[in-house]
Amino acid sequence: MISTLRRGLLVLLAALPLMANAVAAPSAHELVQDTTTRLLADLAANKEKYKQDPKDFYTALNNIVGPVVDAEGISKSIMTVKYSRKATPAQMKTFEENFKTGLFQFYGNALLEYNNQGIVVDPAKDESGDRTSVGMTVKGSNGAIYPVSYTLEKINGEWKLRNVIINGINIGKLFRDQFADAMQRNGNDLDKTINGWAGEVAKAKESTEHAAEKPAQ
Repeated sequence: MISTLRRGLLVLLAALPLMANAVAAPSAHELVQDTTTRLLADLAANKEKYKQDPKDFYTALNNIVGPVVDAEGISKSIMTVKYSRKATPAQMKTFEENFKTGLFQFYGNALLEYNNQGIVVDPAKDESGDRTSVGMTVKGSNGAIYPVSYTLEKINGEWKLRNVIINGINIGKLFRDQFADAMQRNGNDLDKTINGWAGEVAKAKESTEHAAEKPAQ
């Protein structure tokens, strides 16, 4: 009897770290809310410094937002099967890093112009599956409201960001279309397209800024 209890106790102790990880994993809604809160708090505390050196802000974004983004999955989605299956592991890794760099510059430059007009995360939705969305509303400087929707997928038990829709603009689709267009312009030169991705992200920023001029009704 004592031996059985001892074995049971050992099994329980061994399982505690796994149980703790399961309990600690935030919901998709909590993940978006917590990341947003931390990001805005950091921006409020360091905005003037970041304006002087935006690279510091891009680094902060990587530290705060980077861990919740499925950069590998998004990169493959942007390249699509047509191009990703032709890419070497080294090319995929380079594109993943270039994608993250461009993404943080994309959001960082916009956030540096944000004056805390108001960001509200919508109530939580059903998260029983492996894919869900979390809504958000952002108030512009002119008082207009812009809807944002984050698509998240559960990967190895944790929610990760897979796409963003800003005021009706599907960023994932926008990037996919731009990658395909860049490949055509570059004569299907994968290295040239990968290395020039920052310029493509700048074009995406122009597109979303144009859309932002038309607030939700």
